[in-house]
Amino acid sequence: MKLGFFTMPIHPLDKEWRQCLREDREAFILADELGYTEGYVGEHATDKAENITSCAIFIGTLVDATKRIKLGTGTINMPNAHPVATASQLAMLDHLLDGRFIFGIGGGWNAEEMADHGTAFATRFKLMRERIEAMKEIWTRSKPKYAGELVKFDEMMQWPKPVQKPHPPIIVGGGFPQGARRAVAYADGWMPIGGRGGDTLAMLPPFREMLKAAGRAESAVPVTLFGVGMNGEGLKRARDAGVDRVVLGIPPEAKDKVLPLLDKGAALMREI
Repeated sequence: MKLGFFTMPIHPLDKEWRQCLREDREAFILADELGYTEGYVGEHATDKAENITSCAIFIGTLVDATKRIKLGTGTINMPNAHPVATASQLAMLDHLLDGRFIFGIGGGWNAEEMADHGTAFATRFKLMRERIEAMKEIWTRSKPKYAGELVKFDEMMQWPKPVQKPHPPIIVGGGFPQGARRAVAYADGWMPIGGRGGDTLAMLPPFREMLKAAGRAESAVPVTLFGVGMNGEGLKRARDAGVDRVVLGIPPEAKDKVLPLLDKGAALMREI
């Protein structure tokens, strides 16, 4: 079972933004040094308390500051992201990271923010699916084209293609059953938040039945349990249930507060 961490960079409103960004970067650098396999960061464009407005730009600042850890978007709200621009930017990021990129996606919940982006809240999940399908076409074909109900473009060309083939792993965030269905339908992993909507581990058998019914192997759509607490027994349960990755929730704080938490998480994983 792989060990990752996640930070939703919600800082006090009176903290200077450059300091916030420095602290957030330090957490990822420390996690890499401690042997974490993955790190995820969230984004929002309209919340003053959340200083990271682009996961991809933030991850780009960590390219040369980290060596082994895979870096993931946690998550990009696809209803707010143009598929052609996002596909080209993330392909470049995958090159900069030498294939260490994980593409975490979500449908979002902030109706006002979506309206600011010209997106209809009611059709956001249909739009997300079409945008992901369009991005796959862009990433895997020399002359891609796509014709959906909400996303359409004629034959085009776009480079570079990602380092990872056929593309970076696409992991869908969301609960059971809707989020799980989306992962089965068009993604490479399911990322439920631990404890939200009941016992997440109890949802794994019906999720696996979904995969079986769709003709997909469990190994093709692994489970990433998101926002797990610092609990050794909970980590053991996740391991024994066949969870592929656990992602610990780490608060956005200064190095002296984050390091002990990251250290504790790494020690717990060594114990199990």
